[in-house]
Amino acid sequence: MNHSSFEEIFEKENAKTLSEKEVCSSISRYLTCALGKDSYTTTRSDWFKSISFVVRERLINMWLNTQRSYYKKDTKRVYYFSMEFLMGRSLSHNILNLGVKNVCENALYRLGQKLENIQEVEVDAGLGNGGLGRLASCFLDSMATQNIAGYGYGLRYEFGAFCQQLVGGEQVENTDYWLQFGHIWEIERPENMYKVRFGGVVKDFMDDEGQWRHVWLHDHAVNAVAYDTPIPGYLNQTVNTLRLWSAKAIEQFNLSFFNKGDYIKSLEEQIKLENISRVLYPDDTTEEGKKLIFKQQYFFISASLQDILRRFKKSTNDFNLFSKKVAIQLNDTHPALSILELMRIFLDIEGFEWKFAWKIVTETFSYTNHTILPEALEKWPMSFFQEILPRHLQILYEINRRFLKNIERDFSKDGEKVKRMSLIEEGEKKMVRMSHLAIVGSHCVNGVSQLHTDILKKKVFVDFYQHTPKKFVNVTNGISVRRWLLGANPELSALISEVIGDGWKKNIEELSALESFAKDQSFQEKWKAVKLKRKKILINHVQKFLNISVSPEALFDVQIKRIHEYKRQVLKIMHVIHLYASLKKRKKTPKVSRAVFFSGKAAPSYEMAKTVIHLINAVATEINNDKDVRDFLKVIFIPNYGVTLAEKIIPAADLSEQISTAGMEASGTGNMKLALNGALMIGTLDGANVEMQEHIGDENMFIFGLKALEIEKKRKDGYDPYEEYLSNQDLCEVIDMIDRDVFSRKRPGIFKPIINELLRKDYFCNTLDFKEYLECQQRVDDMFFLSETWTEKAILNVSRMAYFSSDRAILEYSKNIWGID
Repeated sequence: MNHSSFEEIFEKENAKTLSEKEVCSSISRYLTCALGKDSYTTTRSDWFKSISFVVRERLINMWLNTQRSYYKKDTKRVYYFSMEFLMGRSLSHNILNLGVKNVCENALYRLGQKLENIQEVEVDAGLGNGGLGRLASCFLDSMATQNIAGYGYGLRYEFGAFCQQLVGGEQVENTDYWLQFGHIWEIERPENMYKVRFGGVVKDFMDDEGQWRHVWLHDHAVNAVAYDTPIPGYLNQTVNTLRLWSAKAIEQFNLSFFNKGDYIKSLEEQIKLENISRVLYPDDTTEEGKKLIFKQQYFFISASLQDILRRFKKSTNDFNLFSKKVAIQLNDTHPALSILELMRIFLDIEGFEWKFAWKIVTETFSYTNHTILPEALEKWPMSFFQEILPRHLQILYEINRRFLKNIERDFSKDGEKVKRMSLIEEGEKKMVRMSHLAIVGSHCVNGVSQLHTDILKKKVFVDFYQHTPKKFVNVTNGISVRRWLLGANPELSALISEVIGDGWKKNIEELSALESFAKDQSFQEKWKAVKLKRKKILINHVQKFLNISVSPEALFDVQIKRIHEYKRQVLKIMHVIHLYASLKKRKKTPKVSRAVFFSGKAAPSYEMAKTVIHLINAVATEINNDKDVRDFLKVIFIPNYGVTLAEKIIPAADLSEQISTAGMEASGTGNMKLALNGALMIGTLDGANVEMQEHIGDENMFIFGLKALEIEKKRKDGYDPYEEYLSNQDLCEVIDMIDRDVFSRKRPGIFKPIINELLRKDYFCNTLDFKEYLECQQRVDDMFFLSETWTEKAILNVSRMAYFSSDRAILEYSKNIWGID
């Protein structure tokens, strides 16, 4: 008698084409057997859980098959280390990538439910906060789609950064308890648990062979427990893994204190240790907050490296093969401690000689830089290493000694260069330069746009580039077409497929075929109908949650991104104030009305950014309640920006505001998402805007402003923003309206910090670019009035977006950095 394994049975069942009847049956079974519900007690949340179970069941077999195939083929694995993974909702994305959206939609309809309503139950995973985390998520999607053995590693935060609420127009941060009702897509792996150590001292001794050895005697430790989330590729049965670590105290609570009635003390140590994975980006304005972030970074990389080594040793113990089987990508400097940790493991646990250990480490790691702001390059006090990671400090000293010895050999007469390149910043308080550690410990360093990479080479890391020029490469960022067009804009996706077929969904290069339809009147009418539908979806959302009515005929002018001075939300609201002033003085009806949408969060400790949010909302209140202008101009700030909200705003946008100070944005990906959905860009030549101009064409966007080198020269030579104010009547009027408290009558002077920055320093060049920005916006109005021309350019934008796919970016990483076919 032949016996089949349970895996074979499950695989055979799962290989069948999923039918509506089977989905209906499975949903009913889960509702009854797993949730204990009947038709009288079932809630929308129960429907969500049940359909998710059905989809997850389908995922799991592919997941297991994928992992088995990686072991069988002994393939090289890529490990993506990131403090953030901004995933968004998983149900809609998973059914899309599995190709079961229609069958799930129809099955639910037969059961009296709508998939779109059920999807609204799912909350965005609180695992990221901005572009860094969204990029990481797009890259995981592309690795799975390109059949690359990719793993994401990060932290399983119990609470996200924060939920943004507006109170009186000001940002208030509330708790983002995204795990309150669990996360249906994750699977806890208690068998994959590792001890992570902190503090203590190092014992140095000489072994029997006369070699110095080091033993780290830690004084406390915490367990890292793995939670896995499946990441499916698009229609290819590859399912990769996102593994996140949760901190669990080794001793859950102190029974002795509990029995004495000191209940708080009995849990104190557990709470203290488990705080490590409690919150995404704790407040770093205090010493304790900084230490917690430092511990978070070490906790996640220590557990991840232990896990990687376990997996490697299942296949071989020959460490000559390590870098041939393992590639670790550091997503910014947050995981840079992994360089020290892997050296510690190789030296102290595996017993390797320094030269051999360092060779493996540098061949394994590569580093992606995401900032060109020197003040944003991460540094940690040396005292943190002394207190928390004493052995790693010893290794750091030795890496620095050997590195500087090489530098002195090559640049012996340039003592300042040696000082600049040191991993340690001297001063009253010594600091460890984490970006320098990441560069020295990696075989490859990449920027995320051509302009960004050029600035790294010529300015930020010029010394390192001169020393090892071949180490520096560019990989321009990209976005997942699955998430940002197929998923976010199914109406536009269907229209595109109607005329060029479905091939573009797997090969985005085929989008170029859309170009031949750009002037087709019939196609343009269908295109405009899709845009109108998406506008109405956003209008309904705004009406429901903000009680603001918006005309779908208006130009939807969108600036959605993290609130930061260099991203210049101030410049945008100055333009809005100018429009308002012009409308109040108008002698004729404007030919174009506008609805200006803002969304984005400010860091809780970033007071200027929070003041900008307050100003935007104060201006919005004034304009939206002014009966003279509200039919021609609306201003809407939609709170709590995240992936799901972006999926509503982006397909509705007509104009994409990418107006950062030139030379300060590393890349940007919001620019790509908006262009992929047919929004025309108004922007500076900053970040990836430069390459978008090259691919899409200058004539299909609106470029303005000083270039990066021009801004650098202005700052160097010095300029007086007050002179700009005096010489430009429009600028003067706008600033005076803010200063005269037109938008803050009840709280006079509240926006004085913005006025002072604009007139005394204006580091971000708002006053310098203001005049040209207004002129460019007039060209926008003129173009939008010509509906056919605008639509033609929107179609051309979409047709020329292939280069900005995360699939292309991942293939470049694979070929040029990871050494994977």
